Amino acid sequence: MWTRHHKNRKFGRLILPAITVAFIGYFGYHSIHGDYGLRAGERFDQIRAERNKELADLVKKRKAIEKQVELLSDGSLERDMIDEKARYQLNMSRPDEIVIFNR
Repeated sequence: MWTRHHKNRKFGRLILPAITVAFIGYFGYHSIHGDYGLRAGERFDQIRAERNKELADLVKKRKAIEKQVELLSDGSLERDMIDEKARYQLNMSRPDEIVIFNR
């Protein structure tokens, strides 16, 4: 009867833990530094905050423009508003006026 004797190899016992550590290291690294990791999430939050600030500024400007358009609409033409726009566009004023541009 033949029997095979296997030599106890210490290397064989380390293969599974080494593969496990490699997988954990790979996925751990990409969970922090990857495209959808923690640092990318922080960058997305910063960009979102900046865009919300830009949106608030644009909404504010739009409301101001809508108010000016409402004053210039056909139903309620205001002479002061028309005069102000005409003077601003033509860059003209009377000699006795003081003009302050705040734009």
